[in-house]
Amino acid sequence: MVMTTAAVVESGAAPFTLTDVELDEPRHDEAVVRMAAAGLCHTDLSVASGGLPFPLPGVLGHEGAGVVEAVGPAVTAVAPGDHVVLSFTSCGACGNCRGGHPAYCASWLPLNLIGGRRADGSSTITRAGAPIGGHFFGQSSFARLALVDERSLVKVDPEVPLETVAPLGCGVLTGVGAVWNVLRPRLGDTVVVLGAGSVGLSAVMAAALSPATAVIAVDRISERLELARELGATHTVDAGRADVAEAVMELSGGGAHGIVETTGSVAVARAGAAALAARGTLVLVGAPPFGTELALDVNGMLPGRRVTGLTLGDAETRAAIPALVRLVRAGRLPVRKLISHYPFDDIDRAARDMAAGKAIKPVITF
Repeated sequence: MVMTTAAVVESGAAPFTLTDVELDEPRHDEAVVRMAAAGLCHTDLSVASGGLPFPLPGVLGHEGAGVVEAVGPAVTAVAPGDHVVLSFTSCGACGNCRGGHPAYCASWLPLNLIGGRRADGSSTITRAGAPIGGHFFGQSSFARLALVDERSLVKVDPEVPLETVAPLGCGVLTGVGAVWNVLRPRLGDTVVVLGAGSVGLSAVMAAALSPATAVIAVDRISERLELARELGATHTVDAGRADVAEAVMELSGGGAHGIVETTGSVAVARAGAAALAARGTLVLVGAPPFGTELALDVNGMLPGRRVTGLTLGDAETRAAIPALVRLVRAGRLPVRKLISHYPFDDIDRAARDMAAGKAIKPVITF
């Protein structure tokens, strides 16, 4: 067992509290990582609020970055001393994993979001000898040390500050992937991003690096719309003052070729569907409560309009994340503008600030 300090959520709606826990010894395909930074994501907040069925008490965190301290005997992707970004895990054996789409792994939900344990049911984290929820996205990185699946680890350039690239493992990966892997804009296309949080602003940055000639950001917070313009949006729409579908139709000259919905609001998703051009695509990224349904006008979909869901940008992490790191280092993907840093002791304040909209992407530093 390895002792460390972790931020534990005791029950739904309880705060993050720092406490001592024990990590299991790394197995053949696991590594111990000393955390340098970890991003806070809305998925962490959803679990902490009790909105998702992850076993609590537990340790969350799924946008980690750190330095490898030890590896299991079968680990070949990283070695002690390597700088790594942590992302989701996957089985590596199902058809989607073998086909380069690990975000759609057949075992994705239990391995990442709701299981709280390894695939064989064993615990990675205990407290005073009793198992608690861990293995969150194969990492549970809200801790000074994390026991991490090899498939969650991506070696990165050690010259890039880890506190800058931590969000690449989920939020940035998702927003960028929505544009590059799903919409794939062509010259002259219009891309619309609904919601200017960390995922939405990542999509804006990705669209600004694409051949799209119009990038429209939609939100209710004026400061976030100003930031969207800094990051490459050519137009912005204040959703509190305008009808979103009408505004997008006018700005795009009859409908958008691609729309990314990041808010999880059914009403916003409907507005997005109504603003699509013929053969346009609406990508659903925001996750409302389980069981939420979206009603669509079937006849309105017949002109080739499509609605598709997306998990983690449909990215193959070992190819995508090093490329994103290179873009960050070159200044072409300015994720620093999204980040607010908080010391580990202030993780609960970071969570409250994010929930209140005061921080776009809180990053915890250790």
